[in-house]
Amino acid sequence: MITYREMTVEDVEAVHGIEEASFPTPWTVEAFYQEMTRNTQATYIVAVEETGQLIGFCGMWIVLDESQITNVAVLPEGRGRGIGEGLMRKAIMTAKERGVVIMSLEVRVSNTVAQNLYRKLGFQAGGIRKGYYTDNQEDALVMWVNL
Repeated sequence: MITYREMTVEDVEAVHGIEEASFPTPWTVEAFYQEMTRNTQATYIVAVEETGQLIGFCGMWIVLDESQITNVAVLPEGRGRGIGEGLMRKAIMTAKERGVVIMSLEVRVSNTVAQNLYRKLGFQAGGIRKGYYTDNQEDALVMWVNL
């Protein structure tokens, strides 16, 4: 069974490990410490296995009534189990509880699996950010949903 909760500073190392296993240009451990200790707009949700191991996370920034998803990642061995969807649903619920009315994100144009998940959750395409990803200059599809 997977449970979802807000991330704490004690989770930073584990979250960074998930980030490194998931992205070609991962955020640094220091960036996650900054998110937890200095960024008052940052909220992160973690997915926790019964064993206590963190298996995924979702980050967002909430500014007034808008939220921007910063990153979503699940360890490779946990993919295909609905954990990403669970993280997104918990993030959406948390954002709604804090008065958010619109949520947006960027996703690689090649990442159809993630795009399909976001569409399932009500997100729609809103535009393209050319060359958004620094590792290969891939375009990003901007998606948003009214909460």
